[in-house]
Amino acid sequence: MKTVKLNNGVEVPILGFGTFQITDPEEAEKAVKDAIEAGYRHIDTAQSYMNEESVGRGIANSGVPREDLFVTTKVWVENVSYNGVIASVERSLNRLRLEYIDMLLIHQPYNDVYGAWRAMEELQKQGKVRSIGVSNFGVDRAVDLAEFNEVVPQVNQIEINPFQQQTKNIEALKEEGIIPEAWAPFAEGKNDIFTNPILEKIGNKYGKSVAQVIIRWLVEQDIIVLAKSVKPERMAQNLNVFDFELTKDDKAQIATLNKGESQFFSHSDPEMIKWMASRKMNI
Repeated sequence: MKTVKLNNGVEVPILGFGTFQITDPEEAEKAVKDAIEAGYRHIDTAQSYMNEESVGRGIANSGVPREDLFVTTKVWVENVSYNGVIASVERSLNRLRLEYIDMLLIHQPYNDVYGAWRAMEELQKQGKVRSIGVSNFGVDRAVDLAEFNEVVPQVNQIEINPFQQQTKNIEALKEEGIIPEAWAPFAEGKNDIFTNPILEKIGNKYGKSVAQVIIRWLVEQDIIVLAKSVKPERMAQNLNVFDFELTKDDKAQIATLNKGESQFFSHSDPEMIKWMASRKMNI
């Protein structure tokens, strides 16, 4: 598995297994176990996914040594404060059945981000967290956090897919030493992405699926990719992207698909911020 080196020297498997919306406890546990069996060594969850306990069971029952796995979780909005991080990360560790977390992210750029970051820096020094970063932060917010604190975020997990390519933001993050990580690489199937003529044509040329083309497109940009499936055959397929390369023409064609806007919602929308602030999950 190809890895990406973070600004603190930690190496991350470039392909990660995402667990968003896998909420049934038995299904989530099985999916994580199946993903690890398929070859994934990077598992991504979050407090707000409400499946950390199931993810922990899947990891424990996988038979793969803990040190061979890279586990990410994220701090939800209501816990984004100094005390909130300290307390909620302990709960996350207990739910995941882990002694340390490989990557801890602030899930959304709201609440007391700076207090939360100071707590995360302390947890990193204590060895409870190997690397720290953010999710859904604009480049300016990520840089602001870096400039006024000791640790530069190691990762920014953002929406990146053929319809929301974020080329300039990706370049800007890399210039700051912050690795971009893609959530929703398949745009959750929006705009008929899996039957898109351009992506299908490219896939047919290499004997690959649309999903494999998208993953390869991201891998070639050194972007960490999170893909989700509950089907073992799809899990294996999504890992099988290291035996072909896209041409400049392929990439130019994919570039034409960019709509330059989120396929979901704007993180600067005041109503969305209010909704997230009101979503008390007690996690």
